[in-house]
Amino acid sequence: MFNIFQEALNSTMKYLLIAALPIFLLAPAISHAKNTGYIFVSSEKDNSVAVLDGKTYKQIKKIETSDRPRHLAFNADKTKILAACGEGNSIDIIDIAKLEVTDKINDDIEDPEAFDVSPDGKYLYISLEDDGALGVLDMAEKEMIKTIEVGEEPEGVLANPDGKSVYVTSEVANTVHVIDTATWKVTANIKVGKRPRRFALLASKNELWVTSELDASISIIDLATNKVKDTIRFEAKGFRKEDITPVGIAMTNNGKTAYVALGRANHVAIVDIASHKVKDLMLVGERVWNIELNKNESLLFAVNGLSDDISIIDTKKKKVIKSVAVGRVPYMAIIDD
Repeated sequence: MFNIFQEALNSTMKYLLIAALPIFLLAPAISHAKNTGYIFVSSEKDNSVAVLDGKTYKQIKKIETSDRPRHLAFNADKTKILAACGEGNSIDIIDIAKLEVTDKINDDIEDPEAFDVSPDGKYLYISLEDDGALGVLDMAEKEMIKTIEVGEEPEGVLANPDGKSVYVTSEVANTVHVIDTATWKVTANIKVGKRPRRFALLASKNELWVTSELDASISIIDLATNKVKDTIRFEAKGFRKEDITPVGIAMTNNGKTAYVALGRANHVAIVDIASHKVKDLMLVGERVWNIELNKNESLLFAVNGLSDDISIIDTKKKKVIKSVAVGRVPYMAIIDD
């Protein structure tokens, strides 16, 4: 009888150990998540951020956020994601290991649109659309320490990697504002195309590229003079000029190619940086708003706001290889790779 009891006990213990083993193995991976390959996509209407597996593209998690999440960015060490929630009046902080919102910053933040993190990680520069200002938020204290008046409806924000300047677009004033981070003063106002939206910095040429949504163009600013040196104009067969609404822009690391989301024209443009010429157009979903390259630049992710999906583009083949449904009115994607 004792032997029978001992065998049963041993069998039970073995089962419990086997059942617990996956949890044991998984725990370190969760607590030290890094380069997960996850794709994060903000959804304005679902008030959430979708998490997609980087290999299968299947949704593995839906992270609930404050109302209307739009712009997303990693913190300095890529352990967290910051999400600007316009109607929630907050910056939500998502823990990548836990895949959940673990903190919120809402000190004097009203309708945050876009933002950038300072090169040293100390500050968050936030466009405050309703206030017509750039907010400077101290990340350690989680407090707004400065608001700098700019043009009406500020949108895109870019911190220069040298730490000396921040650039902000004003949609109404059709202007790019240059702000000195030592004095928090506007040092230049540069006129560009109608309704400027997003930036890309070409460090090798000291150029700032700015998309203009209602001008179907990109203004190229010489940062040595703070003047527009050239303009790239877009056309798409079958679309009127007013339907070509460039917003998102991404550049390859070698400085040779720029990809531009053409909004309601439902295409992504491929631009040769050296010649400033449009080389090709790639058909994607409806109202492509923002785009993101993966780390090795083999894939481009186009976020389509009106077809509620993302288009995954093979950059060598220059065509969409997969479309993946995400939340309602997706806005932006970033990749943890």
